[in-house]
Amino acid sequence: MLATVRMTGEQHSQLVSHLFPGDGCEAVALLLCGRRESEFHPALVVRKVVPIPYSSCSVRTPDRVQWSTDVLDELIPEVWNSNASVIKVHCHPGGFDRFSDVDDVSDQELATSLDGLFEEGRMHGSLVVLPDGGLFGRTLQSGAIGDDLRSIVVVGNNIDVWSHQRAEQREDDTRTQQAFGAGTVRALSSLQVAVIGCSGTGSVVIEQLARLGVGGFVLVDPDHIEHKNLNRILNATWKDAEQGIAKVDVGRRTIESLGRGQRVLPLCMNLDTPDAVRAAAECDVIFGCVDTAEGRNLANRIAAYYLLPYIDVGVSLAANGVGGIATIAGAINYYAPGQQSLLERGAITEAQIRAEETKRTNPERFAELRKQKYIQGVEVDRPAVISVNTFFAALAVNEFLARIHAFRNVDNDEFGTVRGDLCELALLREPSLASTGHLFRYIGAGDQAPLLGRVSLQE
Repeated sequence: MLATVRMTGEQHSQLVSHLFPGDGCEAVALLLCGRRESEFHPALVVRKVVPIPYSSCSVRTPDRVQWSTDVLDELIPEVWNSNASVIKVHCHPGGFDRFSDVDDVSDQELATSLDGLFEEGRMHGSLVVLPDGGLFGRTLQSGAIGDDLRSIVVVGNNIDVWSHQRAEQREDDTRTQQAFGAGTVRALSSLQVAVIGCSGTGSVVIEQLARLGVGGFVLVDPDHIEHKNLNRILNATWKDAEQGIAKVDVGRRTIESLGRGQRVLPLCMNLDTPDAVRAAAECDVIFGCVDTAEGRNLANRIAAYYLLPYIDVGVSLAANGVGGIATIAGAINYYAPGQQSLLERGAITEAQIRAEETKRTNPERFAELRKQKYIQGVEVDRPAVISVNTFFAALAVNEFLARIHAFRNVDNDEFGTVRGDLCELALLREPSLASTGHLFRYIGAGDQAPLLGRVSLQE
């Protein structure tokens, strides 16, 4: 059971700034974390960075730091009240890329201390930051030093991944490696990706990510293949429609057919279920390929609670009613915790979310409100064309690659939203903006009761 640690780009910058003040000596900080508790892919998600003052360190040399635990003692009430985990972070100014014997002694003492304070055996951790900003780490649990971390992911305008796993060299990765390098191939193979919605855009996203070598997938969609879907769902067949095969199972079949041994968890259910939320929260990246405001808002919420990058694909294809086309457009929104949510950007509205929730939970009430024109703008069925879906799904995957391997000529913070209009053949970008809005206080909250603070997810 290998765990992951996730933090925001801002938290990572705060750590590097404190741990490398320029004097060449070790320094230390603490992280208070939420958790995704799981027997398969547990995670510690950073809520707060607590720098240990240099004046609280009795020893600071290039290869050793001793610090007073008074700061930790002061944090105990906050840790208890928020059910947080604690990660100790220190630096190796000389670039030593392993835990030293001194680190082993220090971590064992801290593990014993933490277990004495929190007897239920919750997971804690220890990280080391290197001069280039790279990280490695391990867990501390039940009074002992645990396993090396599966990965450490920093989610900001870029997605930085430090993985303990080493992927085998494969012939079908050669071209990807030629374009993006061995490091990107390794990062992709270490990642677990959730694809929410496996239809028009989702099936195209799955196809691309699988062939790029992403290590594992969680596929979430409650629907089954119908004959009307066959014009736009990759790899779906007439036989699938006849048998009513779940869309997630078509996605699973597609991934497994490549013979890469990629892990796939198909969930034929709505995202607004505890099992789906938990599974998505164990991933490293979320792709939102649904056309409902309710689903997009929920995926955005998961990303905030569990510190996940969220790439949202939205497509608008509107006929003019007389055999022509009014609009062929779409948008790719990239969300990192701390940036404006889809609601704040106007990509979805609260009125749409309420209307769709009513439609799902009380169809009779929805029909009556729609008849009385209290609800507008919620379409029963939208036109969907494979060429349009494929175009915007490809933009979404390239957005993901640009965050993993920063290949653009300008910084990624200029690409918070990418809009495309095929009628004008135009692509426009809008910058990422910081937020203190409705999701800000939930960043790094991790597991809560109920999940995500939603009554609908109460168990």
